[in-house]
Amino acid sequence: MHFDSLDEFLDHSKSRVEKTLNTVISRHGASETLSKAMAYSAGQGGKRVRAALVYGAARACGIEGAALDPLAGAVEAIHAYSLIHDDLPAMDDDDLRRGKPSCHIAFDEATAILAGDALQALAFELLTQAHGTQINAKQCLAMVSCLAQASGAKGMVAGQMLDMAAAHDAVDLSQLERLHELKTGALIVASVELGALSCAHVSPTQLEHLRHYAKAIGLAFQVQDDILDIESDTITLGKAQGSDVINEKSTYPALLGMKAAKERLSQLHHTATSNVKEFGEAAQPLIWLADFIVTRKY
Repeated sequence: MHFDSLDEFLDHSKSRVEKTLNTVISRHGASETLSKAMAYSAGQGGKRVRAALVYGAARACGIEGAALDPLAGAVEAIHAYSLIHDDLPAMDDDDLRRGKPSCHIAFDEATAILAGDALQALAFELLTQAHGTQINAKQCLAMVSCLAQASGAKGMVAGQMLDMAAAHDAVDLSQLERLHELKTGALIVASVELGALSCAHVSPTQLEHLRHYAKAIGLAFQVQDDILDIESDTITLGKAQGSDVINEKSTYPALLGMKAAKERLSQLHHTATSNVKEFGEAAQPLIWLADFIVTRKY
């Protein structure tokens, strides 16, 4: 399928992954309240960048089709679970998520915790459903391992733990980058890797280039987040603007200054795009996504 723009590619990706999530969540009907809370949070999807990265990486490796939908659904389910838990009073204590009340505000704290737990489990259920004519059992196992490591104590959860510790103790630049490589970057890298692993013949060199691309845009995502916390506003962001400054969090602008933070953003963008050049025209959506991440306003 040909795409003429990022918006066209994002709309296509968003439509596919949201159809997948809506379908599978609607089938989890043992508790109506739980299903509503899961749907509420999984439905606050924004641009669905992580799902788009799954589709984009697979496309770069020559793979398209419905077999990718469970992979995209899995990363978005993990992402939704992480946002529910991050917003909890014991974590970041945020009342807003994408301009709407956080899950624990819209429902209650216990329901939010359980909805997050259920979405996490759903992600791995989805990966097992990817097994079919395009994706074999060996690939599925590699995908489960990839997402599990990115989501847990070697990835996103460890990053959240480091972030909580950093709220009380100042960190240097290397510590800050390590924190964000885990908290934000690990799931972004996993999104790209899942897409690549859908190709049974992806080479180690191709995988390495895609990981370098993903690692760069993962850090770039956070650098731009830090910049927007200063330069944007609450309505545009859909969450409280200026919270990093109020909470005295270590950020790229705080450690480097705004000019150097923007230079770092540009460097990361160059690293990302240069690592996918070998894939040619098939990698155009990945280039668009890198451009979007460093120029987005929310």
